[in-house]
Amino acid sequence: MQININGRATEVDVAPDTPLLWVLRDTLALTGTKFGCGIAQCGACTVHVDGVATRSCVLPVAALKGKKVTTIEGLSPTGEHPLQKAWVAEGVPQCGYCQSGQIMTAAALLKKTPKPSRKQIAEAMNGNLCRCGTYNQIASAVERAATGKV
Repeated sequence: MQININGRATEVDVAPDTPLLWVLRDTLALTGTKFGCGIAQCGACTVHVDGVATRSCVLPVAALKGKKVTTIEGLSPTGEHPLQKAWVAEGVPQCGYCQSGQIMTAAALLKKTPKPSRKQIAEAMNGNLCRCGTYNQIASAVERAATGKV
């Protein structure tokens, strides 16, 4: 089966019902996308499918025919995306469990709403859990990236 991952057509030999998360991590060694809960409730596994923030732990790979998947590695392989810079500037990273999912959710928000209000940020990020409780820093990082002051 062929899927488009980070702008590249990629052949994978997996069962059609295999969740995308496991294809990314186990088959393609793209380990930036994390396993959190396995039931699409925590957001740690968030990637973009055709630009939309999507939970990869419950998405069967067969559903990706003709779609483009972007992982945290595809957002910026060098870590130069404005959100990645803002994350560091605001001191968001703690344990790291939620970081890629948070950033991917925030990136989808900024693509759709380049200058979001704090309320829009909170609404978009709702459902992405952070064990360390850095929600205020996350919102500040999204605001910082939106203003371009990174």
